[in-house]
Amino acid sequence: MSKEKHVWDLEGLFRSEKELKSFCQELMMHAQEFEDTYKNKLAKTKKIYDVIKEYEEILEGIGRVMTYAFLCFASDTKKSAFYAEYEMLANEIQAHILFFEIEFCALDEKNQKKLLKDSKNYHYFLQKLLDNKAYQLSLEEEKVLLQVAPVGVDAFARLFDEFFSTLKVEYQGVNKSEEEILALLHHPDRKERKQAQKAFTLKLEESQMLLSYIFNMVRKGLHIQSKMRNYPNQETFRHLSNHITQKSVDSLIDTVNENMSLVQKYYHHKSKILGYKLKDYDRYAPIETKCKPIGYQEGLEMVLLCFKEFSKNFYQIAKKAVEEGWVDSHPREAKRGGAFSHGATPNAHPYVLLNFTGNYRDVFTIAHEFGHMVHQELSKKQGYLNMDTPLTTAETASVFAEMLLFDSIKSKLSKKELLGIYASKLEDIFSTMFRQVVMTNFERRIHQDDRELKAQDFNEIWFEENQKMFGKSLKLTKNYSLWWSYIPHFVHSPFYCYAYSYGQLLVLALFGLYKKKGREFIGIYEEFLSSGGSKSPKELIAMFGFDIEDPEFWKIGMLEVKKMLKEFEELL
Repeated sequence: MSKEKHVWDLEGLFRSEKELKSFCQELMMHAQEFEDTYKNKLAKTKKIYDVIKEYEEILEGIGRVMTYAFLCFASDTKKSAFYAEYEMLANEIQAHILFFEIEFCALDEKNQKKLLKDSKNYHYFLQKLLDNKAYQLSLEEEKVLLQVAPVGVDAFARLFDEFFSTLKVEYQGVNKSEEEILALLHHPDRKERKQAQKAFTLKLEESQMLLSYIFNMVRKGLHIQSKMRNYPNQETFRHLSNHITQKSVDSLIDTVNENMSLVQKYYHHKSKILGYKLKDYDRYAPIETKCKPIGYQEGLEMVLLCFKEFSKNFYQIAKKAVEEGWVDSHPREAKRGGAFSHGATPNAHPYVLLNFTGNYRDVFTIAHEFGHMVHQELSKKQGYLNMDTPLTTAETASVFAEMLLFDSIKSKLSKKELLGIYASKLEDIFSTMFRQVVMTNFERRIHQDDRELKAQDFNEIWFEENQKMFGKSLKLTKNYSLWWSYIPHFVHSPFYCYAYSYGQLLVLALFGLYKKKGREFIGIYEEFLSSGGSKSPKELIAMFGFDIEDPEFWKIGMLEVKKMLKEFEELL
């Protein structure tokens, strides 16, 4: 805990590459035996629970291999060949068990009902397969897609990661990483922010041909997939994986789009406080200009304290994480940028990647990823097939953890300091909720267009959609037009971004409920997190008495935003 930096200990997955290779050989044999035993015989099986249990065991083995390969690559993107080798091998193993889900969906209704009845805790998993049946291809077609995946869109996603992990931005005679240059947008000195924006824009501009090409390949890949699977639209696959309806997503996005004036109202206030017309590089300018840097240990202690104040379970999991090698904390050469928590497998534990640079934003990132980590650790008791939650409820835990930190901090500050913290939290909410919907609006537009888009096309669409959020409260410079091109979610997970907005509004509603009910809420919340993906989001959120299909539900969270903005105005 006293370490200044943390790095992962991956021995919980594999102690050596020799052990990894031996495990893969055994896993391949197991997958082949599974195929020989059950392929074309599911209709006759009398022990579907045992079959699914074995299927899950093989999938968990594949997950363990790919978690190790991915984490090695994320910590050092020069290991791309290593990652590619095991990605290909994992796909070969998975090809032997691919028949299971397709064969189950092809059974007659009578057999399906019987197997569903006997499946015990796998009932929801099998029901999800049936819900996606209409979009399934034949076994041979699915095998082909699986085999070519590493050289398709996945390859461009890897290229994107490798490019940004090695990117160096020249700033005042020093080469800085993406994380370090973006952190300067929070600098109290306006000249520093402006120079950082220009330096990063210049680097993006130099790379526009490459980045536009990657984005176009992602667009084409999604277009081909949607056409092959006969999805109603380009974003259908994401809603299916999130287990929510198009109606629910549209209702969320409409609610956020209708309330963009809240963002504009805030930035008009901020402009008056700072005494000048804001530009895009001023969005995160601290209102309190004498912000001292925050050390990593200090940030960790703040997060651990707020977890301890909320729940003993939260605190113990987080404390164990920092003591036992679950965290990789600081930027370094060839390390992937950004932050994430990887749930790994039930037999291991989550792994958190951070790139701590020493500001309040980074402390909230710790809380965010530790929220994911706690969720993943609690839900692993559901088993590999049921532990992963859809993005919508996955983001709930992370954003709720940020709210816990905010609530913990604000009670210990002076009025002047509190104003800065409120401003920072409102900006986080705008970033997590409104900006993510702007990103979804951007994605909807670029994916609706079948033609190859030029860099200028992306620039114009990005600028137009962001302008709707800020209105006249803030001037977007020409440089900002290029800032779509560094956002990884557009490449790795198209139509991911609305899940942040979904989680933010849900959390605001839940946090309001927590402040009313106190300890009574915590037990339900821990049960909610521990359920993982064993129930639908609609069922899970119904535990709190909310209905996500009701358009009025989203207004509950939006009222909390209005309330927080009003509290900020009262501090002024």
